[in-house]
Amino acid sequence: MLLPTLMRQNHRLADPVEQLRLLEESGQPPFARTLGRTGRAPLRADSIQVLQVNVGKLCNQTCRHCHVDAGPERREVMTRETMALCLDVLIRAGIPTLDITGGAPELNPHFRWFVAEARGLGRHVLDRCNLTILLAAGHEDLPEFLAAHRVEIVASLPCYLAENTDSQRGNGVFEKSIAALRRLNALGYGRPESELILTLVHNPLGPSLPSPQPTLEAAYHRELADRFGISFNRLYTITNMPISRFLEDLVRAGRHEEYLAKLVAAYNAEAVAGLMCRTTLSVGWDGRLYDCDFNQMLELDLSPGLPRNIRDFDAVALSRRPIVTAQHCYGCTAGSGSGCQGAVVSAP
Repeated sequence: MLLPTLMRQNHRLADPVEQLRLLEESGQPPFARTLGRTGRAPLRADSIQVLQVNVGKLCNQTCRHCHVDAGPERREVMTRETMALCLDVLIRAGIPTLDITGGAPELNPHFRWFVAEARGLGRHVLDRCNLTILLAAGHEDLPEFLAAHRVEIVASLPCYLAENTDSQRGNGVFEKSIAALRRLNALGYGRPESELILTLVHNPLGPSLPSPQPTLEAAYHRELADRFGISFNRLYTITNMPISRFLEDLVRAGRHEEYLAKLVAAYNAEAVAGLMCRTTLSVGWDGRLYDCDFNQMLELDLSPGLPRNIRDFDAVALSRRPIVTAQHCYGCTAGSGSGCQGAVVSAP
């Protein structure tokens, strides 16, 4: 088994270059070659329908599967000036959706200003929420703020069972998440008669692919309603990406090669057309541009010759840009496919 020096010395596998090297040396065919073999190359963007903005890596949780490596000790936080540049891009390029992520994006001191400004522009706004932040001191009125601005909440809930959720996200997280969901339901989120959209997100425990999204969604609806009286609109299933903390866990267990082989074996060429990178542009906390949030965490810049920062945004060049790929991209094309909008095709 190929163990990186950092892990042998019991240091965290934090270097993106080391992560990429580890994946490349796993013995699996390069993702770009697989795209070509299945007639899906070259991979290019179709448009920019979503501007996904990571407003910082500061978070009130430290989840085992987090590909952002977010936590309470992180200090990377987007400035208001960079947010203003993102708003200007929404206007100039006519991008309809602003997808705000983190960390816990709500911990950015300019989060509420950013949301209000984007909603004032008539944009659909998504908040990638970990739920427990809605109960944190100083943030108790966040549910009312989000409801008042008609923000779609995309909330992580790995499982409808406490033991499974807490093992991935920390002790007591499930109980707090249920309390937060009840507050959101009380405001109308997730109710069939309401326009307030509540989307839940499932990702598997350990090195396995998610079950079919429709099957899991039905189970979540049934179990959350029966056990807690909670309702929601839809469920997204997202494959755990073999980067950052999840890759660390795999390496410690000696299963990183096994997991990547599983993703490669489950490659589904039909999923390529629906990849989120084809309609999404990712913006880092410092304004740097990437093809997707996963490339951002691996510091994989856009293709040569393209703008590198939101201040240099070029709608024509970026809307049809070639997508930069690496071995982690198998995670988005395995099985039913995966991305920030959940499964992209019906179960193969």
